[in-house]
Amino acid sequence: MMGNSLLQFAFFAFVTMVLAIPCAHYFTRLFAPKAAGGGLAFEPLERLLTKVVGPKILHQQNWKEYLLSLIVFNLVGAVFLYLMLRLQGYLPWNPEGFGNIPPALALNITLSWLTDTGWQAYAGETTLSFFSQMVALTSQNFLSCATGLGVSFAVARAFIQRENSALGNFYADVARSTFYVLLPLTFFFALFLIDQGIPQNLDPSVQATTLEGASQTISQGPIASQIAAKIIGANGGGFFHTNAAHPYENPTPLTNMMQIVAILVIPIALVLFFGQIVGDKRQGWSLFAGLTILFLILVFLCAYFEQMHHPVLSALNVDQKITSTNPGGNMEGKEVRCGIFTSALWTVATTSTTQGSVNSSLDSYMPLGAVVPLLNMLFGEVVYGGVGYGRYGVLIYAMITVFIAGLKVGRTPEYLGKKIEAREIKLAGLVMLITPICVLGFSLASLLLPQGAASIMAEGPHGLTQTVYAYASSAANNGTAFNGFNADTVYQNLVLGLVILIGRFGVIIPALAIAGSLAAKKIVPQSVGTFSTQGPLFVLLLTSTIILFGGLVYFPMLALGPVAEHLALFAH
Repeated sequence: MMGNSLLQFAFFAFVTMVLAIPCAHYFTRLFAPKAAGGGLAFEPLERLLTKVVGPKILHQQNWKEYLLSLIVFNLVGAVFLYLMLRLQGYLPWNPEGFGNIPPALALNITLSWLTDTGWQAYAGETTLSFFSQMVALTSQNFLSCATGLGVSFAVARAFIQRENSALGNFYADVARSTFYVLLPLTFFFALFLIDQGIPQNLDPSVQATTLEGASQTISQGPIASQIAAKIIGANGGGFFHTNAAHPYENPTPLTNMMQIVAILVIPIALVLFFGQIVGDKRQGWSLFAGLTILFLILVFLCAYFEQMHHPVLSALNVDQKITSTNPGGNMEGKEVRCGIFTSALWTVATTSTTQGSVNSSLDSYMPLGAVVPLLNMLFGEVVYGGVGYGRYGVLIYAMITVFIAGLKVGRTPEYLGKKIEAREIKLAGLVMLITPICVLGFSLASLLLPQGAASIMAEGPHGLTQTVYAYASSAANNGTAFNGFNADTVYQNLVLGLVILIGRFGVIIPALAIAGSLAAKKIVPQSVGTFSTQGPLFVLLLTSTIILFGGLVYFPMLALGPVAEHLALFAH
């Protein structure tokens, strides 16, 4: 089993890097200051956009103008998305005759897709029409992802500006991200998925008779395009309630592996792109090295815990006089075609980003196996960062790292020639507080209030883990969840929607403010006393900072939840 797992991981790593490296060069061509454009068939669309909205709207913006454009753009998109969901019953492409979405659930869906979260308090195949799937959700799947990419590019540009507050133009970044990156990749990936057997049609559900003689409803629809959009757009919200565990979303081992690759290609490319845009590729590779160390640790920890023998299942085998004692590890909640290792790899990949899809049941994971995706989100999904979101989180961790290093040697911290001073550290501290406040504060309220406690299906430590995981996923704009947590209540729809909103814009606003502050500063030449951000010492400090700041604040909660559950499970 170990040899097979290592072979799969080697294939995954090779294909991912083969795709990510040229993708990083492509981003540099598109999004570096004074970039000439994509050189693709989409350039006429960009020229048309300029003619429609006027050249003035595409001027270089400072961070406040960039943020204002972002807020207005997302607000308009949210209004249209909410109205389409509330009026679903009157709109076309609704062969199942689904009615209008209730107000609280419609608001939750709106905030979820507005923020690239993909949180699903509903079953897609029994709730949403084809119009809602293809038009309402997919439009935001692209545009919310393009918003995150835009912020990522704006923050990266701040490090190369010399006393110039311009960060680029939000509308230009969104247009280029959509036309040159997201649409082409989604189109070709959808063709691959169709070739692998995923349906793409507008047919209504069909009735089938099982071998036992029971009747089964098999949903149809534009599935391949939706799956490609959720994977490339880092949204994660699936066409089906069971997401990538459903054979129509993930039918073969090849689709399973290539979806994992597609989840991580753009996030890794963004890390390498940073080194290219600042004119020193070693900076990007240093960040990549630190994040890869954490990624490897998390993948193999999750796989190790899931390969453990489950004591309850082993005891049942003994009682039934079965000689095997669960030799395959914990296969409960996992698809046979995926297996334990690629299920663990998928789980770590999707919680390392904002992608948030699942190919196995997280509620069935071993207690410490479930800690791994939880920690990933509590770190801020910086390993390797989402499609935009999480990438600027990596840079904030890097600034905190050089700030700590600067305190050690008694000089003003610098990162890529930019002095890291009180304003930047205060804003970085604010970013670091957003997730703990949302996760711990709102989880406590959900546990204490009857409306929140009613959603918890399990008692004891597992119930605590279910609740904390739901709010961590919402605050991190991820969207994964434990199956035993009932999120489709008015209370959870509204409160989780609020947490989703805070988790998105509570990070974007200070991140752009930091970028604006750095862009206005001059670049200080390196000296003998400058702390190097290229070598192994920086990599070690960066990984340590992520673990200390992103993980230790939650240690009491982890001890009371999954750690206590693990000890109780193996106590007998």
